[in-house]
Amino acid sequence: MRLKTLAFALAACCATALPAQAEMESAFGNTVVSHYPDGSWVKHLFDRDGSYRAVFSDGRRLTARWAVEGERVWLNGIRPRMLLSRFCTTLVEASVGQTWPGRDPLGRRVRNELVAGRYPSPGSLSDPGGP
Repeated sequence: MRLKTLAFALAACCATALPAQAEMESAFGNTVVSHYPDGSWVKHLFDRDGSYRAVFSDGRRLTARWAVEGERVWLNGIRPRMLLSRFCTTLVEASVGQTWPGRDPLGRRVRNELVAGRYPSPGSLSDPGGP
């Protein structure tokens, strides 16, 4: 069954938007991995309660709140603070194992992939080593 998930996970929640369960169901319990042409990656974890975590291949980590507004996913309250205070992206239909093109907040091209399972595991921001 195909469910909507994010086109590029570094999305941010709008102050008035609420998490939307059905649109994000395939992301819960799984990991969205954004692959860069240089081999680096970002692992995005979305939780039902609206929380978001990201782990970068260089060891950086961030947290935020996510929400769906219309056909877009928003991230807000990104910590630590970055150049952008929030970011949004279009939702796409994806199942585990599927990939789709996207762009990161700086406009760089990425290949997104919905991977089965949680990497890193819930409650931990440690990385098991690569995507």
